[in-house]
Formats: sequence, C-alpha cells, structure tokens
Amino acid sequence: MSDATSTTDSLTLAAAARPRHDWRLDEIEALFALPFNDLLFHAQRVHRAHFDPNAVQVSTLLSIKTGACPEDCKYCPQSGHYSTGLGKEKLLEIEKVVEQALAAREAGASRFCMGAAWKSPREKDLGAVLEMVRRVKALGLETCMTLGMVDNDQAGRLAEAGLDYYNHNLDTSPEFYGEIITTRTYADRLETLGHVREAGMKVCSGGILGMGEAPRDRAALLQQLVRLEPHPESVPINMLVKVPGTPLEHVEDLDPVEFIRAIAVARILMPTSHVRLSAGREQMNESTQALAFLAGANSIFYGERLLTTANPQAERDRALFAKLGLHPERRDTCVDDDRAQANVETELARRAAQQAAALATELTYDASGA
Repeated sequence: MSDATSTTDSLTLAAAARPRHDWRLDEIEALFALPFNDLLFHAQRVHRAHFDPNAVQVSTLLSIKTGACPEDCKYCPQSGHYSTGLGKEKLLEIEKVVEQALAAREAGASRFCMGAAWKSPREKDLGAVLEMVRRVKALGLETCMTLGMVDNDQAGRLAEAGLDYYNHNLDTSPEFYGEIITTRTYADRLETLGHVREAGMKVCSGGILGMGEAPRDRAALLQQLVRLEPHPESVPINMLVKVPGTPLEHVEDLDPVEFIRAIAVARILMPTSHVRLSAGREQMNESTQALAFLAGANSIFYGERLLTTANPQAERDRALFAKLGLHPERRDTCVDDDRAQANVETELARRAAQQAAALATELTYDASGA
C-alpha cells in the first residue's frame, strides 16, 4: 500500500468516525485527485458507516412564488435581470400549496420544500408563508423553505411555525462567487445560515457545479460547507441547468465523472449529512445517477419540476429505484402518525367540500342562464 493511499485511508476512517470542520483545502483536493475507483470505495465506506446504503430520502419541491427576483444570479431563470420567457406569478394561495403537499405525500415524499423568488421575504407575505408551514407539517411531512435572506426575527418566526429545514445555498467558492452573483455577498449568505442555526432549524445548503468554475472552486465550496458547525443536515449538489436567456446558457458542460467526484468528496467530508442529487437529473442518464448513489448521494427531489426546471417524473424514478434495488427512506413524520392521518383526512374532506360547492355554483349559474 502506498503512503498516499494509506494517508487517504486514515483520513476516510477518521471522517467516518467523527465529522471534521477543519479540513484543509489541500486535503480536499487530494481526495478529488484519487483514482476514481478508490474515491468511490472510500465514499462507500463512509456512507455505510452512517446510512442504509440502499435508502434514499425523497423530497418534493414547489415554487410558491415565481419570477421577477431582484437578484442577478447568472444561472437563474427567475432573475428579473434576464429575459428567459418566465412569467411573474404571485404568492400561491395556501390551499393550493396544501393540495400539492397532499399529492406529494401520496406519491411517497417525506419532505415538502417550498421556494419563493425573493431577495428576502416581505412582512405582508410572511403570515401566509407561516400558515403554509403549519398546514404542511400537520400532514406529517417534514417542511423546508427557501425564501432568500432572513434575519433573526424572521428565522425565529419560521422556526416557531414548525419549519424543519431552511435552504440557502452557498452556490460556489468565495473566490468564484463574484463571477456569478453581485446583488448579495458571500457574507450575506453565511449570515442567513447563522440566523437559521440560532433559531434551531436544520440547514440545507450546497452548491451548483458546471458554472465555469475551476476544480479548486469545487473543493473550496465543500470546504466552506464543512466549516459550518454542525455540518448542514442536507447538502444539495446541483448540476447547472443551462436555461436560454441566462448568462450561463452557453457555458461548457461539466464532465459527469467530475460531478460524481464532487458527490463522493461531499460524502466523505460530511458523513452524517444527506447529500442530495439535485438539479440537473433530467439531463443525466441512469448510469450517471447510479454512480451518484454509489458515491454516497442519498436524497433526491421527486416530481416533474424543480421550481422552474424539469425533473425526472415520479414513474421514471420509481423504475430506476426498482432497477437499482433502492427504496425511499422511512418517513420521519414530525407529527404522530394518527394525528397526521387525521389531518390528511380533514384536508381531503375540505377539498371535497370546496369542489362540491364550486360544482353547485356552476350548475346554478348554468340553470339561470339557460
């Protein structure tokens, strides 16, 4: 066994035993530089030390407010700075959000994520957002939101409403960040994550690969994530979806092997976190996704869309899971099962009553106009 292999093996075993926050950049780059088979072997050892290797946490993501975002993120079709053909939509009605959450639960999702295209939530909208959290959580789903920057007061109110996770991605390395976003700073992002932690919520934070960054930037992004104490409970690793009209629509594609390397290194560095195979799955073939799961990815978004971009449909995901022998991670309901089921039945009864009332109104109108 070579000295390099022995050193890496020691680092991997140490990571599996005790999460670290002091990884040096050269250590992380050394992991990226390992032969591909060795890297996946080390990642699998860490993964199996903390998780069922064949269980995948399943989330569904809903855009609750779409378009006209004041941020200038070069990858984002929702930015008001670019012409992508995406229309502006107001905040969804609470009942429509609950309806989508019920459908997600029925399809097998254990977590329901809601995203709004804001720089930060406005006070006039926060009340509705808090009610969405309460109603969705009552169905027995874990709740997650991404609303942009939040201050201490907003984070505290979201936590009080029962929000389990708050998503706020770092996107890329501090050094490359200014090439992608100018309307908020890296420090702003870290400050929001600090408010989320202080409020007692779990952190969902990751990044986007394939935006033209250098390999060192991918290592530096992961270094920033491992410095967070504790590590983010959920780490979404996104492959850039190149949307026409955004400044990154013609950026060179990232080699899928390099993407898998990042998944594996993230698994080694953050052994107890869920590493989510996130945006970009629509462009990945089954072999690439299978390698991602082998590398330690154990969370996906499930459904037809991720905010505004396409995502493999549920039937295709179920077929892939069956082919690979994977299964959804057991639902952690946050509400006792009997109470959650009662709340689901209440919501279904409410929907049925609304539909009946709408039909009666329509029939009355037709009769009067006959």
